[in-house]
Order: sequence, then C-alpha cells, then structure tokens
Amino acid sequence: MSVSDTQHTPPRAVPLEPSAVVAVVGAGAMGAGIAQVAAAAGHLVKLVDAREGAAAAAIDGIRAQYRKLADKSRMTAEAAEAAGRRLVAAAGLGDLADAALVVEAIVENLEAKRTLYRELEAIVGDDCIFGTNTSSISVTSIGATLRRPERLAGLHFFNPAPLMALVEIVSGLATDKAVADTLFATAEAWGKTPVHARSTPGFIVNRVARPYYAEALRVLNEGGADCATLDALMRDCGGFRMGPFELMDMIGHDVNFAVTRSVWNAFYNDPRFTPSLIQQELVDAGFYGRKNGRGFFDYRDGAVRPAPKEAVAQSTPTDIVLHGQSAAAHALADRLFERGIAYAWSEAEDERSRGQADDGRIAEAGGAVLFVTDGRSATQRAADLGIANVVLIDAALDHASATRIAVGAAINAWAPAIGAAIGLLQAAGFAVSRLNDIPGLIVMRTVAMLANEAADAVNQGVCDARGADAAMRLGVNYPRGPLEWADRIGLPAVRDVLANLARFYGEDRYRVSPLIQQHVFAGKNIHD
Repeated sequence: MSVSDTQHTPPRAVPLEPSAVVAVVGAGAMGAGIAQVAAAAGHLVKLVDAREGAAAAAIDGIRAQYRKLADKSRMTAEAAEAAGRRLVAAAGLGDLADAALVVEAIVENLEAKRTLYRELEAIVGDDCIFGTNTSSISVTSIGATLRRPERLAGLHFFNPAPLMALVEIVSGLATDKAVADTLFATAEAWGKTPVHARSTPGFIVNRVARPYYAEALRVLNEGGADCATLDALMRDCGGFRMGPFELMDMIGHDVNFAVTRSVWNAFYNDPRFTPSLIQQELVDAGFYGRKNGRGFFDYRDGAVRPAPKEAVAQSTPTDIVLHGQSAAAHALADRLFERGIAYAWSEAEDERSRGQADDGRIAEAGGAVLFVTDGRSATQRAADLGIANVVLIDAALDHASATRIAVGAAINAWAPAIGAAIGLLQAAGFAVSRLNDIPGLIVMRTVAMLANEAADAVNQGVCDARGADAAMRLGVNYPRGPLEWADRIGLPAVRDVLANLARFYGEDRYRVSPLIQQHVFAGKNIHD
C-alpha cells in the first residue's frame, strides 16, 4: 500500500442547513445587515433588540431593501417576497430557543456581550452556535464566563454587511475547530468570502490596516505635505479607493482613534501602533469628521474642499537618459515614447540585458539623478552616494498607469535640477506633487508597513498569507493584498525600506517582521 493510499483529505465542513433558524441580537445597522444576508440565504431569521420597536422597524427597512434589489433585477420579486417573510421580530431572548445560530451585534462592551451569552446559554440548545460580530473585543474573553465556551466564535461582518464580501471567522482559545469550520462554510453558503483568524487584537483587518492611517498621520505631523495632497497621492498613485484622511473623516475620528488606542493598549503599547497626537486633538475638539461637519476637512455648508498641491509646469528637459531594467524605468520609457518625448538609454546598458545601474538610478535629466525611494531621505541618499542632485520618486500600484507621483529632493539639490526632474515626470504624463524630504515618501512607506504588519500576523499564526491578502482586499477595498504587493515590489526592497526607516528614526516601530527576513534569506516570495 502506498503512502497516498493511507492519506485522505479531511471532509469539508458542512454549512448550516437553510432550514436552520438564525437569530440576530441587535437591530442596528450591522445586525439588520446580517439578518438581511441570512434571510436571503433561506433561513428563518429572528431579530431581537432591547429597544422597543427597533426589530420591527429594522425588518421593514430590510424588506424595502429586498424590493429595491428586485426592482434592479438583482433578485426576483418572488425571492424578495419570500426572504421578507422569513424575517420575524422576536419579543425577547426567550423566543430564540430553537435557534441553531445566534449572531450578536450589540454594543462593543465586554460585559454586555458576556451577560447576553450567559442568558442565552439557559435558553438555547447545547448544539446552538454563538457567533459574535465584535470587531475589537477578544473572543476568548467574551467566552471565558460561558459554561460551554467552545461553541463561541467570531463572525465578523463588515459594514454594510449585504455588500461587503469579507467575513472574519475568529477562533478564541476555547473555540471548537468544528464550530469555526461550520461558520466558515455557512458564510460561504451565504455568498461571502470568509477567512480564518485567531483571536488577537484587531483580528486581521483592524490590525493590519493601522499603518494606512498611522504613516499618513506621521508624514502630516512632520510637515511632509497637506492632507489633500497625501490623499490624492494614495488614490492616484497608490490605487487606494480613498485617501487616509478622507477615510478617517468618513469612519469618524472617535471610532478610528478608539480602535487605534484599543490595538495599541492590547499590544502593551507597541510603538508600531502608537496613536497620533493630531488625531487625539481632533477627538478632543469634537471634530469627528463627516458625522458632525468637521474633521481633517470641513464638511459644513459652503466649505470648499482644498485641492491637492501640484508642482508648477516645468520645461521638458532635452537630455533625458534612462537606466536599468526596473519596472519604474520601463514604465517611464513607455510613457515618454507614447507622448513623443525623446530619451536615450544609458550607454552602459547593452540592448540585451539593460542591467540595472549599480546605484539603482532610473533616470537622469538636467543634472538631476532620479531614484525610486528605498526608505532613505533624498538628502541621506545624496550623502551616501556623493551625488548632490538626488530626486526620489514614490512607489506606485503601477507606474505605467498612475496619474500622479510624489517626489522628494535632497536639501542641497540645485533648483534647476529639481525643475528638470519635475519636467521629465510631467512630460511623462504625471501630475507631480512635491513632498518635503520625508524618508519613504508616502505610498512606499505605507505599503511597506502594511506588508510588514500582515507578515507579522501570518508569522504569529493569526491567519495565513492568502487570508491576510483577501481580508485587506475585501474588507477595506485595498487595490492589492499587502503581501502580494510586497512580493511584486520585491521582499529585499521592502526589507530595505523598513530597515532604512528604522535607522533614520531610531525606532522599533519599523522593525522588520521575521517572516519577511526569513523569506529574504531564503530567496523566496511570501506566496511561494
């Protein structure tokens, strides 16, 4: 008998049958959204809320949503009507005795959740699964006072639940694997994309996303650029749907700052998660963002949204020389060619290999030497290389299609050389936003830190690499998973950016994840 004859794939977990009753406790936006998803999947859904009439009102709203979906041909009128009939407003927890799954979507308070589940244990059957929609509280802590904590797992939807594909299936220390697997399979049957996670602070998304806000706040604090410019760069160069400042304004600074503090405190004040004094000031002032009219931007009637800053138009240099075989250099060549701008490849590059220049430069023009940032400031790189006129460009989701690019110039660089570098990039079709000489600029340092945090989550067994990438693409609409992005940039380059930031600031905040270090040593990508 061969080894393969004795091995088999474990049976795939089975989702809850559509005939199983699903109860949702909490009829707010999240609870109503989860109820909408479950009823559309065929379950009888019992919705309960401590507020008088809240469950019935939520059901009316869900049925209206079903009718809108039918009007848009996204579900049939018959299916919309049937799903609406499967929604029931329960009078209280005592009506949930026949539930196979109870999803809790109440206030984010540990004692409130513990009290609810202790009450439910006396009502439901022993085989009923408890799924908490908490976004930040330890699943282990919620279950600690239960008689059977193994039945509890996180079932973390994202808002709005009917539209967002991601569901984090979070296992606490006592969670039975079969329970987590059943919830995973059930979320799939409901049309969602679930990912497994271990119950650690922030789970996957709320942990890995912290650098998206933190690095932008840091660059703002150091005078690198204004909010509108940094937002535009993250959108138009980084490919993110929203910039960090407009996103924080939309989330609400009271909420976003509280999550950051929660993660920071839970990790015993790890400097990687240190909250921003700028955001603390906004919270102290009551400037929460869109919800009350003022945040980083002013949303009051008559307020004018500031435009991102762009460099004034410069003449196109006539002595453009490109170097190396990097994606950035070849994207620059293609963009110049498409616009009929003359350039030459370095004579040091033979036509066969066009090997990368020894010092990493990608272009020269008018005395300026252009590099993609490696986490050093332009001034430091100029000093290290003995080149006065160093100009750095930022990373991009795709340099071939980006519409905007950030640049930083060494303090001692000549103004005409900086102008020539800007003119080259403008001739290639970029809107150029000049930042003060901040190490790592904005897209590169943010992506490197996102990848680093995702790598640490994987290294610590919170999730696997594919789960981390899927969570960030689907949970917060990142244009690319951070670990996939790190593989594309090149792990040695990401490691160098982080190491250079750590040396520049002298802070443990930028320490390199052991997972990245090990893969660099092995010469492998994260996803290999």
